[in-house]
Amino acid sequence: MEPFNPLDKRNLGTSVAQALLLQSLQSLPPAQKFEGAGIYALYYAGEHELYKPLRIRGDDDTQTSPICGGKAVPAGARVGRFGLNKPPGPVLFNRLKEHADSINQTSDLKSEDFKCRFLVVDDIWIPLGEALLIEQFQPIWNSVVPGFGNHDPGKGRHNQLRSAWGTLHLGRPWAANLKDYPKKPDEIAEAVRRALETITDSRP
Repeated sequence: MEPFNPLDKRNLGTSVAQALLLQSLQSLPPAQKFEGAGIYALYYAGEHELYKPLRIRGDDDTQTSPICGGKAVPAGARVGRFGLNKPPGPVLFNRLKEHADSINQTSDLKSEDFKCRFLVVDDIWIPLGEALLIEQFQPIWNSVVPGFGNHDPGKGRHNQLRSAWGTLHLGRPWAANLKDYPKKPDEIAEAVRRALETITDSRP
């Protein structure tokens, strides 16, 4: 048996992901703006038939899987300029606000039916924490219906495909300009149902 190594990267990532799950559920976006970068998980609390197996059981629910997980990193991190120990600004709050706006642009979802957990994390541990969070829960919007976090590709780049998420949940104005996704909404919805069929909801 291998001895436990608390500094092993998997154990470090797990500790970050578990710290996130200890945070209280809040509205999406959170009521108070805050500073910092880090990781987050989104939870569903509404009546959409497709996502009922994921519906949380109240603000103290720690068992239900998130519908989406992700990260918000300091400016420059995606191109290798982490800017370690520099104030990142409200990048995590802004990401959650952006997600709420995307949801509210759809015809079948609304942000008040979602909750979030978030954790401000030291820069270097953010990607590892996100990776372990997604590996542990395989959130539907990360695995089966990707594309929720996509941005407008910009003028002259609308030859790209619309994402699975943008096809299933129509409404984002810029997504209408993209090429059609190869699967129809009902096909994507069926893939979600299959992925969630093992999740049971015992509530009345």
